[in-house]
Amino acid sequence: MSEPGSPGGKLPAWRIAAGTGVLGVLGFLGVQLVPVYFRNLELQRFVEETTHRVENQTKPDDFLRTSILQKSAELGLPVRAGNVQVKRSKDAMRVEVRYVVRVDLPLYTVDLHFYPGAGSR
Repeated sequence: MSEPGSPGGKLPAWRIAAGTGVLGVLGFLGVQLVPVYFRNLELQRFVEETTHRVENQTKPDDFLRTSILQKSAELGLPVRAGNVQVKRSKDAMRVEVRYVVRVDLPLYTVDLHFYPGAGSR
């Protein structure tokens, strides 16, 4: 008969329960957090597309800001007009967005800070 924990031995039930519990907690956290990160990624792509479109280089800052705010609202992200900065130079434009998503978890609340941004050449 082999010792518990040795090759070929049987794991104690508490280790299996602990491992299952850890995996359950990680799965729960993933379900809560991953969608927020994916929505941020979608906003990042939208900001990049917006800054790289030639026709947007001459559009007013308020038009670009409104476009980004509409996309953020579609994605359910808490972006406000003050969170969207449009910076221009002679031949380039940069758009930066800063916002925080609060995620309430059991026994803990986490604020996720996001900074999507992009610039043209």
